[in-house]
Amino acid sequence: MSALAYDGTVLLGRQLRRLRNNPGLVILTQTMPVTMLLFFGYVFGSALAMPGEQYRSFLVPGLLVATAANGLMTGMFQAAQDVHRGVTDRLRTLPVSRAAVPLGQAAADLLVTAAGTVPFLLVGLLVGWRVEGSAAGAAGALGLLLLFRFACTWAGILLGLLSRSEEAAGQLGSATFMLPLLSNAYIPVDGMPGWLRALAEWNPISAVTTALRDLFGNAPVPRGAAWPVAHPVAGSLVWCAALIAVCAPLAVRRYARV
Repeated sequence: MSALAYDGTVLLGRQLRRLRNNPGLVILTQTMPVTMLLFFGYVFGSALAMPGEQYRSFLVPGLLVATAANGLMTGMFQAAQDVHRGVTDRLRTLPVSRAAVPLGQAAADLLVTAAGTVPFLLVGLLVGWRVEGSAAGAAGALGLLLLFRFACTWAGILLGLLSRSEEAAGQLGSATFMLPLLSNAYIPVDGMPGWLRALAEWNPISAVTTALRDLFGNAPVPRGAAWPVAHPVAGSLVWCAALIAVCAPLAVRRYARV
């Protein structure tokens, strides 16, 4: 375990240096959620029954979770890059723990996400979002958000290792932008047809979004929803545990064989 921790820390540093050498990507990923908050908050808010400030309070947790779900795309693209540019082959010739390479990538992504959450929350406060619940609830919400990002990153790493090319990984990653749209991240799902509402409520993004709204005190848990949304904290933890339990071992195994 100590060898894994040491190797993972070294590879965490490699991933952070990699991001430092690509500042354009970092700036884009950090500013995009803020841009979406301002656009959706003032454009969509005017088209919904909710008053603008109320909608922005509803939207902030949803955008936090949608951004966390982007770990699927970034994990996929970075893993595919390493595989198809020969970096993975070079790392495998070194006496490094096989689990340390994907773990370092996931940990670096988690640190960058945590840092990027701060300016987003500050902008959210400027446009009217507030933490209406307890400090413990808010801390739990942020912890759950980072756990979900960690789980999504592992899923992305696995898909990136399975991809046939960087281009295929990029195309598949771009398609993941549909996942938040099929959830309650941006709009309530009450008005959806029954079959579509069921799909949205079983989307992990919906459970985590509902959990954050509840923990922040921004919106109550809806009644009559599917189990993950009706019990959002438990549902979110189950989704995160399932993603990590399935994807992390498979990603490590695939890395050892790719």
